[in-house]
Amino acid sequence: MSDLTGLKSGHRNDGRLRFSKQSVVYKSHKTGKVDSIPAPELSAAQWRRVCVGHGIKLATSTGHVYRYDGFKDTDFEKISAFFKSNYKVELAEKDMCVKGWNWGTAKFTGSLLSFDVNDSPVFEIPLASVSQCATGKNEVTVEFHQNDDAEVSLMEVRFYVPPNTGDDGSDPVEAFAQNVLSKADVIQATGDAVCIFKELQCLTPRGRYDIRIYPTFLHLHGKTFDYKIPYTTVLRLFLLPHKDQRQMFFVISLDPPIKQGQTRYHFLILLFSKDEELSLALNMSEDEVEKRYEGKLSKNMSGPLFEIVSRVMKALVNRKITVPGNFQGHSGSQCITCAYKASSGLLYPLERGFIYVHKPPVHLRFEEISCVNFARGTTTTRSFDFEIETKQNNQYTFSNIEREEYGKLFDFVNAKKLNIKNRGFKEGMKGAEGYSDSDEDQHDAYLERMKEEGKIREEGDGSDESEGDSDESFNPGEEDDDVPEEYDSNASVSDSEADDGDSEEESKKKKPEKKPKKVVKEKKERKPRKEKKVKDPGAPKRPMSAYMLWLNGNRERIKSENPGISVTEISKKAGEMWKQLSKDRKEVPAFSIIFTEFHGAQNILVCEYVNMQNVKKNRASALE
Repeated sequence: MSDLTGLKSGHRNDGRLRFSKQSVVYKSHKTGKVDSIPAPELSAAQWRRVCVGHGIKLATSTGHVYRYDGFKDTDFEKISAFFKSNYKVELAEKDMCVKGWNWGTAKFTGSLLSFDVNDSPVFEIPLASVSQCATGKNEVTVEFHQNDDAEVSLMEVRFYVPPNTGDDGSDPVEAFAQNVLSKADVIQATGDAVCIFKELQCLTPRGRYDIRIYPTFLHLHGKTFDYKIPYTTVLRLFLLPHKDQRQMFFVISLDPPIKQGQTRYHFLILLFSKDEELSLALNMSEDEVEKRYEGKLSKNMSGPLFEIVSRVMKALVNRKITVPGNFQGHSGSQCITCAYKASSGLLYPLERGFIYVHKPPVHLRFEEISCVNFARGTTTTRSFDFEIETKQNNQYTFSNIEREEYGKLFDFVNAKKLNIKNRGFKEGMKGAEGYSDSDEDQHDAYLERMKEEGKIREEGDGSDESEGDSDESFNPGEEDDDVPEEYDSNASVSDSEADDGDSEEESKKKKPEKKPKKVVKEKKERKPRKEKKVKDPGAPKRPMSAYMLWLNGNRERIKSENPGISVTEISKKAGEMWKQLSKDRKEVPAFSIIFTEFHGAQNILVCEYVNMQNVKKNRASALE
């Protein structure tokens, strides 16, 4: 057994190939699908050089062709001897034509189209990869299925056919096209369907579809889309009970997936009610049903709808139906409620893997799982996350699982001998008295860090104080003062007074200075607003300025000199005249008594001298 690469739909698929005396078995790493070739069916084997290393081409008596790459040059002798002794088939060496010519001969061998130049193959086309074949004038166009796993896909090849008629007078272009279509994967609904299921509820792709069962393919007919699914693309069948025990999921795993625009559906999920019954009659005679299906089906069947559909699919696809094993959750159901990405769904632990339905569906086999991890929920402590890491370094996280499901799920994973990343920690949690609402049995990194910081802060504050001391406020009168004051009559002179210096040093050593306690200042009460003084209406007015005194004395003179002058012009004229006055005239003082103030028992007469220039106030007091 060795790790090799199988070719499928123009894309390399990694897997393991095993040669045994009874058969040749290849198992894909990605899908887990097994291709088995019985030893009696092997008819030819070729060893040839490929783009990377060497490869083997195996042909069977049934017309199938298998190709495997990834061999070393030194493997030829060992494999050739094994084929001779066990399969009675000689491993022949075949060289490919690398001349680059585009003119050659097309040969149809079984389900393979080979383009040869001088009897050496240039390239080969598996006709099962052909989706359509169209003809033109001396031309045949071959179209292929697109493979989503391949970065670059070959979609079309055109062959030019010379206009030569055959021996029987047939057209060579039509003959070429018919040879391609006879082995191509072109689904054509010919004949009557075996049975029809009306208006079945489909979750992916969403909608209600009529399902027509044909001998070689499945036809889904909806209001908008139609899908034709060959039975060869069906990998697995699952029948899963819903958690409410009233519905059933029927899941069909597909490779390659069905397409709807740019969307790919790897799973076809049907939802049934357990109470829905159906009576079905197959569109075949009883003898034909017995001969073709060997007792797996009968012409007339009745029972629950999900049982009828699963029974028909099992017989036509010829694959086993996978059901949940002996796992039972906390509520007694065979699934676990969780969330994957943004949607809530159900996770089913199976005997050989896990499957999640329904959006998006995920199927993980135990053999492709590297390890699992039980992680604490990110949003709440009442749930946990179940993480699965595959050998291809892909990680799937199923979150918001109820804490009560932990024990059952841990025992299941442990029994299946899966690698648990944090086994020691989780077993310790499992040994505790279950989960509780508090976080005392949980490891909280943030809480631990806060506790450490608190301890460091307390140690820093206590380094300046003695161990037995504490901050106490001084409240005189509340406690008995044992130390007598120096002016007290009971005070006695101690011997330590003889040596004041030593006693002071010893007292400082014995009694360390206490850290002064912070005094909280009391807020001062806001002073009440002062009442506004009431103005005395009889109080004297402010003294006039020198200009106003001059203007009052000269207003009549200005009017008489300028008859008919207005009030505004009088002010303007007075301003011009005031500017022309000399400094001496402006400084002539004027004396006036303004007001009298009474201060206590003394009466002080306050007089004010008004300076004509800058109106300075000079107060003089005189006794009454």
